[in-house]
Amino acid sequence: MTGALILFLAAAVLPVFFGRVQSAPSWLAVQALALGWIALGLGQPGSPSWHALAAGAELLIVRAVVVPRWLRSAIARRHEANRELMPSNLFAWGLAMALLVLAFQFGAPEMSERHALTLGVVGATVAVGLLLLAANDAPPAQLVALLLLENAISLFETLLPNPWPLPVHLALSGIYLLTAGLGAWLMGQADAACGPGVASAPSARLGGGDEDLREADS
Repeated sequence: MTGALILFLAAAVLPVFFGRVQSAPSWLAVQALALGWIALGLGQPGSPSWHALAAGAELLIVRAVVVPRWLRSAIARRHEANRELMPSNLFAWGLAMALLVLAFQFGAPEMSERHALTLGVVGATVAVGLLLLAANDAPPAQLVALLLLENAISLFETLLPNPWPLPVHLALSGIYLLTAGLGAWLMGQADAACGPGVASAPSARLGGGDEDLREADS
């Protein structure tokens, strides 16, 4: 359990300092693998229940395979430079470190050590997602931040005494798919809208310049 939480936290924090846009789907897939690890209770005594198996299968299929593939394809269609997810400056890094410390301080009052670590990881992921929303207005970064927040909601379930019913899991999975699908579609639409305008503007300017030259010659 502790190893899965550390993996989940690393997949949320490391992109802030070292990640780029094109690597974001891979980090989200790593987070989904950690969630599946936690949901299936790997390394815990006893075999997982049918509820845990269904929840783990949903996490691994939807969040580790389908959504990262959608996001990777949408980013590739934009034909943009592989920019950093967060600006690489001391102010942004210092703010991120302060938010991470505050997140783990928020989880410190919990009596159970495992619950304290889980709550700290949830708080750190939420802080990273909100910081990414505020610091980078590029559509891929905004979509990654939203998916990080939804992963934090799924991790929060492990703090509850009883897991959510399967219909709730299905609803969260549907919201996750809708967020990723709509975000990927909007990224493609923005690229299609900007492409013709960018291509036609230089030709219009060149055309106008040729007409001016012809008038000057006459």
